[in-house]
Amino acid sequence: MARDNWGSKFGFVMAAAGSAVGLGNIWRFPYLTGENGGGAFVFVYFICILLVGAPLLFNEMGLGRFSRKNPVGAFKDTGGSKFWVFGGGILSLCVSFFVLSYYGVIAGWTIGYMYTALFDIPLDFDTFRANPVAILPLFGIFMAASTLIVLGGISGGIEKAAKIMMPVLFLLLIVVIIRSVTLPGAMAGIEYYLVPDFSKIGGGTILAALGQAFFSMSIGWGMMITYGSYLSKDSNIVSSGLWVGIMDTGVALLGGLMIFPAVFAFGMQPDQGPTLVFKILPVIFESLPAGGNIIGAFFFLLLCLAALTSSIAMIEVPASFFIDNKNWSRKKAAWVVGIAATVVGLPSALSSGGASIFTNVSITVFGNTYAGVMDIMDFFFGTFFIVIVALMTCLYTGWVMDITKISDEIAEGAPFFKKELVAGITPAAIWRFFIRFVCPAVIGLVLINMMGIF
Repeated sequence: MARDNWGSKFGFVMAAAGSAVGLGNIWRFPYLTGENGGGAFVFVYFICILLVGAPLLFNEMGLGRFSRKNPVGAFKDTGGSKFWVFGGGILSLCVSFFVLSYYGVIAGWTIGYMYTALFDIPLDFDTFRANPVAILPLFGIFMAASTLIVLGGISGGIEKAAKIMMPVLFLLLIVVIIRSVTLPGAMAGIEYYLVPDFSKIGGGTILAALGQAFFSMSIGWGMMITYGSYLSKDSNIVSSGLWVGIMDTGVALLGGLMIFPAVFAFGMQPDQGPTLVFKILPVIFESLPAGGNIIGAFFFLLLCLAALTSSIAMIEVPASFFIDNKNWSRKKAAWVVGIAATVVGLPSALSSGGASIFTNVSITVFGNTYAGVMDIMDFFFGTFFIVIVALMTCLYTGWVMDITKISDEIAEGAPFFKKELVAGITPAAIWRFFIRFVCPAVIGLVLINMMGIF
């Protein structure tokens, strides 16, 4: 079976950036910024993206193009044992599939809020998300839309959709930012966000920035291995990867610029997590002069598009496994994954008050208690296993494989990667050092911190 390829570099960058850009860029990044010193956190985050995020991104894209396979095939066909195939390949498929199952629920909320904002319909967040009659159809609509895009294939579906959705997403961001920064009192939020107070940088700030940089770039999900496998040999992985990182970081930074001025202008607290989006911002939009409902609808459309660009990548990861390894048609693979994720996501959809059995279940891990199916799923598949997969991938390419095979792969289409900088040192040599030593150490620190060891 002939393997799909991206139709253009622009299409690949839009799709890969879209897979990285998601709800976390819009609410998680500002929320962490608010908890960790404002501008100081933004500064540390930017450094983490450059020193850790970019090397890991090149690593996964290089492995994908070298193997020309989905994550399972990437490890298996390059000589990985069952241990590496499971820890790096199968686990990454599970991450994308199970995160998709509850991510679509949250994305469905944005559709509901888009409608109610546009028509000025009052909506209580807790009542709304506990109502199965409202939640389940919205969840189904979002999952169906995601699946239909994947059905179109790489260039005809995912790439075509990304070329439209990503520019629209940036345009909507700019529209909401303009309104936010022109509010009376918005300057206090801008200063808090963009002027770093370096005295606020501590170990906790650095670890939080590392974690956000790590999660925001879709590292450890299998997405970049899968998308990289569709790249042609003459594609420049370095420049494409940098563009993906720039766009992902750009959306996060713009998300903060959109939220902080408005939050400060209305005298509210920025460290509200997901409730910042679904509880506080609708109040802000309602308080605006004429046109506030339009701005609100635009904002939730923005969130929906951000979620959609990520969800199609989450479907593509397991779907590519069935296409490559089981010789399924794209139509069969996309529908099976989409429908299965919807069914698996029902407990998460009902875990915010819709059904007590799914709402009241709890589990304590590493000293932290997670209540409700969605929170439990998010810890294991949206946090913990991502770190495990990224660490396994790093160790595999750095120590089990011949790492020069991946650096040579990256150098194809990017000849400067092998050019001497000084004293015989090349960008490829620097990258290999980071993948073998720096990145595993950093990922290890994030993992240890998550486990509550320090």
